Amino acid sequence: MIADDLVELLLQGLRETAYMVGVASLLAAVGGLLVGVALVLTDSDGLLPVRPVNLLLGLVVNIGRSLPFIILLVAIIPFTRAVVGTTIGTTAAIVPLTVSAIPFYARIVETALREVDRDVIAAAHAMGASRRQIVGKVLLREARPGLVAGLTLTMVALIGYSAMAGVIGGGGLGDLALRYGYQRFENDIMIATVVLLVVFVQFVQMAGDVIARRLAHR
Repeated sequence: MIADDLVELLLQGLRETAYMVGVASLLAAVGGLLVGVALVLTDSDGLLPVRPVNLLLGLVVNIGRSLPFIILLVAIIPFTRAVVGTTIGTTAAIVPLTVSAIPFYARIVETALREVDRDVIAAAHAMGASRRQIVGKVLLREARPGLVAGLTLTMVALIGYSAMAGVIGGGGLGDLALRYGYQRFENDIMIATVVLLVVFVQFVQMAGDVIARRLAHR
């Protein structure tokens, strides 16, 4: 393959992967944060204990986390089609990526919130803070380093998942590696996609670590 064509293919694949991971991460951050907060609030020792709701949320999250992504990818094809109108392409791949990432990040959020010092929460409650204020100004604020570190971990996982999305024509570097590197035995493209994925993961991890450390020192 001509070098210029190879570079263009790789850049296009990188753009598609960044698009899938970026949008899915944003949606997962919002959805996972809401579910994680709900899990903490509705627990028996939470600020709004509702045990049946907590058990139901926990069950849904556990089911979502237990399904291998490649199976989830195929299992929710009707849902993907209903949401975006198609099951092929980068936009369609965002749906299963988001569905898989929300329960994953929700558990991380739950863990980060539970690590907040209970004395700080008790002090805020004694000062008359409302549930909303305790969640927004105490729990989420104190847990920011853990939340950022968890989101970084989620994004790294999504990069790997996005490569698997190439199996159903999801685009990105995974699709490029499958179509050219595997099916056509073009090893140069396979190696190049692996290198780009590694570099992408390293960039995301380093950026997340820097942000988490800065938040921890504030």
